[in-house]
Amino acid sequence: MTESEVTPGASATDLAADAVVDEEPLAFEDPEYRQAVVDLLAVIGYGLITAFSRLGEDAALAPRLEDKVQLGRMAAGELNKLGRIEARLTELGSDPYTAMEPFRRAVDAFHENTASSDWYEGLVKAYVGDGLANDFYREIAAFLDGGTRALVVGTLEDGGYAEFAVTQVRAAIAADPRLGGRLALWGRRLMGEALIQAQRVAAEREGLSSLLAGGIDRPGLDLAALGRMFTRLTERHTDRMSELGLDS
Repeated sequence: MTESEVTPGASATDLAADAVVDEEPLAFEDPEYRQAVVDLLAVIGYGLITAFSRLGEDAALAPRLEDKVQLGRMAAGELNKLGRIEARLTELGSDPYTAMEPFRRAVDAFHENTASSDWYEGLVKAYVGDGLANDFYREIAAFLDGGTRALVVGTLEDGGYAEFAVTQVRAAIAADPRLGGRLALWGRRLMGEALIQAQRVAAEREGLSSLLAGGIDRPGLDLAALGRMFTRLTERHTDRMSELGLDS
Protein backbone atom coordinates (compact mmCIF):
# COMPACT_ATOMS: atom_id res chain seq x y z
CA MET A 1 0.00 0.00 0.00
CA THR A 2 1.42 3.39 -0.90
CA GLU A 3 1.16 6.57 1.12
CA SER A 4 -1.04 8.05 -1.60
CA GLU A 5 -3.74 5.54 -0.73
CA VAL A 6 -4.01 6.88 2.83
CA THR A 7 -5.82 10.10 3.69
CA PRO A 8 -3.19 12.83 4.36
CA GLY A 9 -2.89 13.69 8.04
CA ALA A 10 -4.60 10.52 9.24
CA SER A 11 -2.72 7.66 10.86
CA ALA A 12 -3.47 4.08 9.92
CA THR A 13 -4.95 3.57 13.38
CA ASP A 14 -7.36 6.47 12.86
CA LEU A 15 -8.41 4.99 9.55
CA ALA A 16 -8.87 1.56 11.06
CA ALA A 17 -11.18 2.97 13.70
CA ASP A 18 -13.63 4.78 11.48
CA ALA A 19 -13.03 3.97 7.83
CA VAL A 20 -16.24 3.07 6.03
CA VAL A 21 -16.15 3.51 2.28
CA ASP A 22 -18.78 3.60 -0.40
CA GLU A 23 -17.59 0.52 -2.25
CA GLU A 24 -17.75 -1.75 0.79
CA PRO A 25 -21.45 -2.73 0.53
CA LEU A 26 -21.03 -3.59 -3.16
CA ALA A 27 -17.82 -5.57 -2.60
CA PHE A 28 -19.40 -7.65 0.14
CA GLU A 29 -22.25 -8.74 -2.12
CA ASP A 30 -19.72 -11.19 -3.58
CA PRO A 31 -19.75 -14.21 -1.21
CA GLU A 32 -16.26 -15.28 -2.32
CA TYR A 33 -14.87 -11.86 -1.47
CA ARG A 34 -16.72 -11.78 1.84
CA GLN A 35 -15.25 -15.15 2.83
CA ALA A 36 -11.79 -14.02 1.76
CA VAL A 37 -12.03 -11.01 4.06
CA VAL A 38 -13.19 -13.23 6.91
CA ASP A 39 -10.22 -15.53 6.30
CA LEU A 40 -7.72 -12.68 6.20
CA LEU A 41 -9.03 -11.05 9.37
CA ALA A 42 -9.12 -14.45 11.08
CA VAL A 43 -5.50 -15.32 10.32
CA ILE A 44 -4.40 -11.86 11.43
CA GLY A 45 -6.45 -12.28 14.59
CA TYR A 46 -4.87 -15.62 15.40
CA GLY A 47 -1.48 -14.05 14.75
CA LEU A 48 -2.27 -11.43 17.40
CA ILE A 49 -3.17 -14.15 19.88
CA THR A 50 0.09 -15.98 19.28
CA ALA A 51 2.03 -12.70 19.47
CA PHE A 52 0.45 -12.04 22.86
CA SER A 53 1.50 -15.50 24.06
CA ARG A 54 5.04 -15.22 22.69
CA LEU A 55 5.63 -11.80 24.19
CA GLY A 56 4.69 -13.27 27.55
CA GLU A 57 7.14 -16.14 27.03
CA ASP A 58 9.86 -13.72 25.93
CA ALA A 59 9.23 -11.57 28.99
CA ALA A 60 10.13 -14.56 31.16
CA LEU A 61 13.56 -14.62 29.47
CA ALA A 62 14.14 -10.87 29.72
CA PRO A 63 17.36 -10.08 31.62
CA ARG A 64 16.04 -6.87 33.20
CA LEU A 65 12.84 -6.07 35.06
CA GLU A 66 12.15 -3.04 32.87
CA ASP A 67 12.32 -5.28 29.79
CA LYS A 68 9.77 -7.65 31.32
CA VAL A 69 7.39 -4.77 31.99
CA GLN A 70 7.82 -3.29 28.52
CA LEU A 71 7.10 -6.61 26.83
CA GLY A 72 4.06 -7.08 29.05
CA ARG A 73 2.68 -3.74 27.89
CA MET A 74 3.31 -4.67 24.27
CA ALA A 75 1.47 -7.95 24.82
CA ALA A 76 -1.53 -6.04 26.15
CA GLY A 77 -1.43 -3.93 23.00
CA GLU A 78 -1.80 -7.05 20.86
CA LEU A 79 -5.03 -7.92 22.66
CA ASN A 80 -6.32 -4.38 22.14
CA LYS A 81 -5.78 -4.80 18.40
CA LEU A 82 -7.54 -8.15 18.55
CA GLY A 83 -10.68 -6.43 19.76
CA ARG A 84 -11.04 -4.55 16.45
CA ILE A 85 -10.66 -7.78 14.49
CA GLU A 86 -13.22 -9.57 16.67
CA ALA A 87 -15.71 -6.75 16.22
CA ARG A 88 -15.37 -6.71 12.43
CA LEU A 89 -15.67 -10.48 12.10
CA THR A 90 -18.82 -10.36 14.20
CA GLU A 91 -20.22 -7.61 11.95
CA LEU A 92 -19.59 -9.90 8.98
CA GLY A 93 -21.65 -12.63 10.62
CA SER A 94 -18.75 -14.87 11.65
CA ASP A 95 -17.79 -16.16 15.07
CA PRO A 96 -14.23 -14.82 15.46
CA TYR A 97 -12.75 -17.92 17.06
CA THR A 98 -14.46 -20.35 14.74
CA ALA A 99 -13.06 -18.33 11.83
CA MET A 100 -9.55 -18.48 13.31
CA GLU A 101 -9.56 -22.24 13.87
CA PRO A 102 -8.51 -23.29 10.32
CA PHE A 103 -5.30 -21.29 10.64
CA ARG A 104 -4.07 -22.71 13.92
CA ARG A 105 -2.21 -25.64 12.38
CA ALA A 106 -0.15 -23.60 9.91
CA VAL A 107 0.65 -20.79 12.34
CA ASP A 108 1.44 -23.16 15.20
CA ALA A 109 3.66 -25.24 12.91
CA PHE A 110 5.69 -22.15 12.05
CA HIS A 111 6.28 -21.38 15.71
CA GLU A 112 7.10 -24.99 16.54
CA ASN A 113 9.66 -25.07 13.73
CA THR A 114 11.21 -21.78 14.82
CA ALA A 115 11.24 -22.08 18.60
CA SER A 116 13.85 -19.64 19.92
CA SER A 117 16.54 -20.93 22.26
CA ASP A 118 17.35 -17.69 24.06
CA TRP A 119 16.39 -14.06 24.62
CA TYR A 120 18.08 -12.70 21.51
CA GLU A 121 16.70 -15.31 19.15
CA GLY A 122 13.26 -14.46 20.51
CA LEU A 123 13.80 -10.77 19.77
CA VAL A 124 14.94 -11.46 16.22
CA LYS A 125 12.09 -13.88 15.62
CA ALA A 126 9.40 -11.45 16.70
CA TYR A 127 10.90 -8.57 14.72
CA VAL A 128 11.83 -10.47 11.55
CA GLY A 129 9.23 -13.26 11.54
CA ASP A 130 6.24 -11.14 12.45
CA GLY A 131 7.50 -8.41 10.13
CA LEU A 132 7.47 -10.79 7.17
CA ALA A 133 3.98 -12.04 7.98
CA ASN A 134 2.69 -8.49 8.35
CA ASP A 135 4.27 -7.46 5.04
CA PHE A 136 2.47 -10.36 3.36
CA TYR A 137 -0.87 -9.28 4.83
CA ARG A 138 -0.26 -5.69 3.73
CA GLU A 139 0.35 -6.93 0.19
CA ILE A 140 -2.99 -8.72 0.27
CA ALA A 141 -4.65 -5.63 1.77
CA ALA A 142 -3.89 -3.71 -1.42
CA PHE A 143 -6.68 -5.75 -3.09
CA LEU A 144 -9.31 -5.03 -0.42
CA ASP A 145 -12.07 -2.47 -0.14
CA GLY A 146 -10.98 0.72 1.58
CA GLY A 147 -12.60 0.02 4.94
CA THR A 148 -11.08 -3.43 5.31
CA ARG A 149 -7.72 -2.23 4.02
CA ALA A 150 -7.62 0.50 6.66
CA LEU A 151 -8.52 -1.96 9.40
CA VAL A 152 -5.78 -4.37 8.33
CA VAL A 153 -3.10 -1.69 7.99
CA GLY A 154 -4.04 -0.15 11.33
CA THR A 155 -3.97 -3.50 13.08
CA LEU A 156 -0.51 -4.24 11.70
CA GLU A 157 1.00 -1.00 12.99
CA ASP A 158 4.09 -1.51 15.12
CA GLY A 159 3.46 -1.11 18.83
CA GLY A 160 7.02 -0.14 19.68
CA TYR A 161 8.56 -3.58 19.34
CA ALA A 162 10.76 -2.71 16.37
CA GLU A 163 12.71 -0.03 18.21
CA PHE A 164 12.93 -2.21 21.32
CA ALA A 165 14.29 -5.23 19.42
CA VAL A 166 16.77 -3.23 17.33
CA THR A 167 18.18 -1.47 20.39
CA GLN A 168 18.56 -4.71 22.35
CA VAL A 169 20.12 -6.75 19.54
CA ARG A 170 22.53 -4.05 18.39
CA ALA A 171 23.77 -3.52 21.94
CA ALA A 172 24.29 -7.25 22.40
CA ILE A 173 26.25 -7.60 19.15
CA ALA A 174 28.42 -4.63 20.10
CA ALA A 175 29.26 -6.39 23.36
CA ASP A 176 29.80 -9.80 21.70
CA PRO A 177 30.37 -9.62 17.92
CA ARG A 178 30.24 -13.41 17.63
CA LEU A 179 26.54 -13.23 18.46
CA GLY A 180 25.92 -11.47 15.15
CA GLY A 181 26.89 -14.51 13.08
CA ARG A 182 24.57 -16.83 14.96
CA LEU A 183 21.66 -14.41 14.79
CA ALA A 184 22.24 -13.79 11.07
CA LEU A 185 21.87 -17.51 10.39
CA TRP A 186 18.76 -17.53 12.56
CA GLY A 187 17.27 -14.65 10.59
CA ARG A 188 17.83 -16.47 7.30
CA ARG A 189 16.09 -19.54 8.65
CA LEU A 190 13.15 -17.42 9.77
CA MET A 191 12.87 -15.96 6.28
CA GLY A 192 12.58 -19.38 4.70
CA GLU A 193 10.08 -20.67 7.24
CA ALA A 194 7.96 -17.50 7.04
CA LEU A 195 7.68 -17.69 3.24
CA ILE A 196 6.69 -21.34 3.48
CA GLN A 197 4.03 -20.42 6.03
CA ALA A 198 2.67 -17.58 3.88
CA GLN A 199 2.39 -19.86 0.85
CA ARG A 200 0.78 -22.61 2.92
CA VAL A 201 -1.82 -20.29 4.43
CA ALA A 202 -2.72 -18.84 1.02
CA ALA A 203 -2.90 -22.27 -0.60
CA GLU A 204 -5.07 -23.85 2.09
CA ARG A 205 -7.74 -21.14 1.93
CA GLU A 206 -9.17 -20.51 -1.53
CA GLY A 207 -10.51 -17.15 -0.45
CA LEU A 208 -7.07 -15.77 0.30
CA SER A 209 -5.72 -17.14 -2.97
CA SER A 210 -8.60 -15.49 -4.81
CA LEU A 211 -7.67 -12.10 -3.36
CA LEU A 212 -4.24 -12.37 -4.95
CA ALA A 213 -5.50 -13.95 -8.18
CA GLY A 214 -8.37 -11.49 -8.57
CA GLY A 215 -11.72 -12.06 -10.22
CA ILE A 216 -13.98 -10.78 -12.96
CA ASP A 217 -14.50 -7.43 -11.26
CA ARG A 218 -11.37 -7.41 -9.10
CA PRO A 219 -7.72 -6.89 -10.09
CA GLY A 220 -5.18 -9.53 -9.20
CA LEU A 221 -1.58 -10.62 -9.68
CA ASP A 222 -0.25 -12.58 -12.63
CA LEU A 223 2.83 -14.77 -12.16
CA ALA A 224 5.22 -11.91 -12.91
CA ALA A 225 3.50 -9.61 -10.42
CA LEU A 226 3.47 -12.39 -7.84
CA GLY A 227 7.21 -12.76 -8.30
CA ARG A 228 7.66 -9.02 -7.76
CA MET A 229 5.61 -9.26 -4.58
CA PHE A 230 7.92 -11.90 -3.13
CA THR A 231 10.89 -9.79 -4.20
CA ARG A 232 9.46 -6.90 -2.17
CA LEU A 233 8.99 -9.20 0.82
CA THR A 234 12.62 -10.28 0.54
CA GLU A 235 13.84 -6.69 0.26
CA ARG A 236 11.94 -5.67 3.39
CA HIS A 237 13.41 -8.64 5.23
CA THR A 238 16.88 -7.50 4.18
CA ASP A 239 16.13 -4.01 5.49
CA ARG A 240 15.06 -5.40 8.87
CA MET A 241 18.17 -7.54 9.14
CA SER A 242 20.28 -4.47 8.40
CA GLU A 243 18.46 -2.52 11.10
CA LEU A 244 19.43 -5.26 13.54
CA GLY A 245 23.04 -5.09 12.37
CA LEU A 246 22.85 -8.54 10.77
CA ASP A 247 23.80 -9.82 7.32
CA SER A 248 20.86 -11.25 5.40
